[in-house]
Amino acid sequence: MPKSAIPGTPTIIYIHRHLYNRMQLVINGLVIGSIIAITAIGLSMIYKTLNFVNFAHGDFVAFAAYIALFANTSGMCLASAFLVAILATIVLGVFMEKVVWLPMRRKNASRTTLIIISIGFALVLRNILVFIWGGSTRNYDIPVRRGFEFFGATITSNQVLVILAAFLLVFALHCLLSRTKIGKSMRALSDNIDLARISGIDVDRVILWTWVIGLGLAAAGGVLYGLVTAIRPDMGWYLLLPMFAAVILGGIGNPYGTIAGGIIIGLSQELSTAFIPTEYKFAVSFVMMTLVLLLKPEGIFGGAK
Repeated sequence: MPKSAIPGTPTIIYIHRHLYNRMQLVINGLVIGSIIAITAIGLSMIYKTLNFVNFAHGDFVAFAAYIALFANTSGMCLASAFLVAILATIVLGVFMEKVVWLPMRRKNASRTTLIIISIGFALVLRNILVFIWGGSTRNYDIPVRRGFEFFGATITSNQVLVILAAFLLVFALHCLLSRTKIGKSMRALSDNIDLARISGIDVDRVILWTWVIGLGLAAAGGVLYGLVTAIRPDMGWYLLLPMFAAVILGGIGNPYGTIAGGIIIGLSQELSTAFIPTEYKFAVSFVMMTLVLLLKPEGIFGGAK
């Protein structure tokens, strides 16, 4: 009997394809959400500790991706390039802390001044990337492997690697914040910097470690992002809004809330493409961020923990 003669068959096929497409979007959302989460944690930590918005955070993400690209195309394996990119990003961040941010804090520079400096540095760093590598998209020099089927959706090995790496990084961060002296000092500093100072905590040292950890996570996110999509100089700029949305959704200064916020933003962005054109999916982050600010300014998961 031909398929057309079976009652309801076209409808069943349509429903199956619809569900499979949704599953693919869920997988893509989890992957992108994991990247947004680990990059947004650093943004949240730096904001809560230093009380200013670092608009260059996204460009540090792009910087790390390009350093990994340079190392990888120069003959390094991707694992080694991953470590080189994290180290290079941390070195750049420490340099900026010593040369720019620390002197500005000692001069009691306003938050507006710090924001303007961070925007200026973001533009400089982005244009340096364009000058060196050009404005076209790039990809790592790694073999292309066929994905495997999962409930009708296709999962690649790179997507699995991104999710596993994000989980391990989050677990390592949890251990650092809850079980180490520097982690507890960072939490104390984010609660009350003046009280931490009079309690004998070396504030400048803790701030330096905050930059190291925050930018290390940003660098890891940048390299992982390059695994699942093309690398381009403005990639960090386009990730900045989802990062802000994740921080606000999870509660500013709450790293665990930021992780959940990142996953929610990633899923909502990808699932929205089933209803709206792909180029508008970043608007979903803006809408969610605006709604949370209007309805619950402290974030769904509350403030610092």
